[in-house]
Amino acid sequence: MLRVTAVPEVARAGYTVLGWRVADLAAATRELTARGVTFLRYEGMSQDEHGIWTSPDGAQVAWFADPDGNTLSLTQDA
Repeated sequence: MLRVTAVPEVARAGYTVLGWRVADLAAATRELTARGVTFLRYEGMSQDEHGIWTSPDGAQVAWFADPDGNTLSLTQDA
């Protein structure tokens, strides 16, 4: 599902605005890092060397910013 909202003024969101499911998150983060993408790190979250956080249910998530500073994510289901 894709949801698009029209707004009168664009403001940077403090949350993830768009995300994708991937089959192999570690491989995806390595490939994007090789292409110059920097993955975000959040204080208080235990993230591995690729910036991947593992949720309590085993799903894994990594976040990065688009050129406008919006937070995007990649998720591998548990």
